[in-house]
Amino acid sequence: MAATLRITAAQRRARLATRHRLLPGTRTDDVAVLADDLLALHSTDPVSVYLSAWARGAQPSRDTLEQALYVDRTLVRHHVMRRTLWVATPPMMRRMHLTTTARYAAAQHTRVIGMLTEGGIDDAATWLEAAKRDVLALLRSEGPMTARAVGLRIPALAHPLRLAVGTKYEGTQNAHSRVLLQLGFEAALVRTQPTGTWINGQYTWAAMDAWLPGGLLRDGDLLRDGGPDDGSVSPDAERKAARELAELWLQRFGPGTTTDLQWWAGWTATMTKRALVDIGAVPVDLDGLPGWVSADDPVLFGGTGSDRHPPQGNGPEGHEPGQPWVAVLPGLDPTVMGWKQRDWYLPTSAVAAFDSNGNAGPTIWVDGQVVGGWLQTKDGDLRVQWFSPPAADRRRQVQARLDELQDWLGPTRFAVRFPAPFARQQPSA
Repeated sequence: MAATLRITAAQRRARLATRHRLLPGTRTDDVAVLADDLLALHSTDPVSVYLSAWARGAQPSRDTLEQALYVDRTLVRHHVMRRTLWVATPPMMRRMHLTTTARYAAAQHTRVIGMLTEGGIDDAATWLEAAKRDVLALLRSEGPMTARAVGLRIPALAHPLRLAVGTKYEGTQNAHSRVLLQLGFEAALVRTQPTGTWINGQYTWAAMDAWLPGGLLRDGDLLRDGGPDDGSVSPDAERKAARELAELWLQRFGPGTTTDLQWWAGWTATMTKRALVDIGAVPVDLDGLPGWVSADDPVLFGGTGSDRHPPQGNGPEGHEPGQPWVAVLPGLDPTVMGWKQRDWYLPTSAVAAFDSNGNAGPTIWVDGQVVGGWLQTKDGDLRVQWFSPPAADRRRQVQARLDELQDWLGPTRFAVRFPAPFARQQPSA
């Protein structure tokens, strides 16, 4: 019986540099290709999408990203893994929806009906289906609009609902907000342009099938058996999508552990293990931790593993371990959020980069490890808090990259949605 192949932390950091386009020669301004290389870009904090693209762009531009999101529509924003917002290409987003959001949609449908019933609406299920039809008809007819505008145009949706009853957070919310959220979970609606500037997290809504010809899902994805149209999906469609997504995750983020994939995807343990079996994932030893690689990963055939699915844009296809690099990444960047078990790139000194819920703040990387964090001050300066200070020449490289980012931001000031613990301290220069 063949011995289990060992892959070191240094090897993992080497392949990460190329696969995640963190080397200067691998940068690209094709943001759809970039998103696919990372599977998706975090969008819960709107700034993250732009700064993740900036960190990997040859000549990064907000216009390029907005062209892809709002004109070409090669990228779409949607609630998927862990009930958070992401930006991905439509084919990738479909896989994510089928394996995550569809389950949220069914549970949310039941919850909304309960809220409507408690709010005094008779036959809440029928009311909700009618409300959904009215919203879709309005948006298909008139195009994207804000949640408030939808509520004003459909008076019945002004019905008040009580939230968090019996808690200190108790309040009311008009029904239109819940109807829009439910339609979003069902992939019937999509968040489009922000209501303000690019750092604003409030978006206009559009009918998905008007925004993307044919919509996000395919015939046969959804279960429609005469019951409530709650966004439930076919078990076959879910399993196939999970198989594809697990394979893609191993290609972009592998090697990784079962725990890593389950956390990243937001799946159950059963679903995660089944997907790994379905793709024939190969077990490897990650410095004593059991992990997995794709069955056709070149590391299994004597390669370094850094050339599997190389970047499609300009630059070298491989990356030799030891090639120096630095990166300035935003909070919730896909790279720093790609794994649950992070010791191989997150030294103990850098735990202050994450809050208690596992959300990463803005980070500084040197040669595949998080060595510091950064933030923008009120006057626009970018300041560093070192966790493990690198050598002086590497600090100068980091500072040069920060200077580039500061020039790119110009007068824009932004707040990080999930600040890390280090941000509560006064950063050093």
